[in-house]
Amino acid sequence: MGRITARKRITRITLGENSADTTLSRREDLLAVEEPLEIRVGGSSLSITMRTPGHDFDLATGFLISEGVVADAGQITAIRYCAGVTEEGENTFNVLDVTLAKGVAAPNTNLERNFYMTSSCGLCGKASIDAVRTASHHAVAHDPLVIDAALLASFPDRLRAGQDVFDKTGGLHAAALFDGRTGEMLVLREDVGRHNAVDKVIGWAYGEGLLPLTGMVLQVSGRASFELTQKASMAGIPILAAVSAPSSLAVDLAEESGMTVVGFMRGRSMVVYAGEQRVAVPALAEAAR
Repeated sequence: MGRITARKRITRITLGENSADTTLSRREDLLAVEEPLEIRVGGSSLSITMRTPGHDFDLATGFLISEGVVADAGQITAIRYCAGVTEEGENTFNVLDVTLAKGVAAPNTNLERNFYMTSSCGLCGKASIDAVRTASHHAVAHDPLVIDAALLASFPDRLRAGQDVFDKTGGLHAAALFDGRTGEMLVLREDVGRHNAVDKVIGWAYGEGLLPLTGMVLQVSGRASFELTQKASMAGIPILAAVSAPSSLAVDLAEESGMTVVGFMRGRSMVVYAGEQRVAVPALAEAAR
């Protein structure tokens, strides 16, 4: 697992009905690692995010796609780890620099535009509410994808089955990209930040030359926030499916952009909040005949 997990000494207390039934035990346990990653573009600092180390290049790429800096293959020419060392001179691998292709406009990195992303809130510190919204290069409104509700309902369990680090720590979010036509899971990523997990998925897809992600479903382990809806929109993903509820702003954005948002996916049940036309229920269609 390397730096993805860390061993820590813990004390487990189990309270009983009385003191005689109360137990206390001490042992080592695995925790999900959380470390800062500074993302620079052309040597200028753009953002610092708290993340679980691993797939950092994909994370940076996905973040730049979400911010509208890049959208198409070939717009990033290089990503490398750079300065960031311990007192012993060892590289922390917590600073990386992205080189954009010639002709790609660099993002605004002045102090008012820079922002800090926590693992729980990826948008904290943006200069204004207007800065939150980013116009997508990949429109999804006319994406023809229609998915069988039964196939869609299978995605959360398949996502959960692939969460190897969560099984060891219980402390990570996950995101996975599914082909909405075949049901194939293309990639799964875990991170302490739900937005980071999504960026890692989108960054991977960029590296595979798959953008825009027409006909794809982004399945996430938690709730569907505005930010995740925007990230899906920026990558051209027509369906965002979440285990928990969406926010009102997430649904508003989905309706504006023509996305489908599905939440409260529990077993064979789900709630479609926007874009109902993309979720087919053959059994009901058959009964209506």
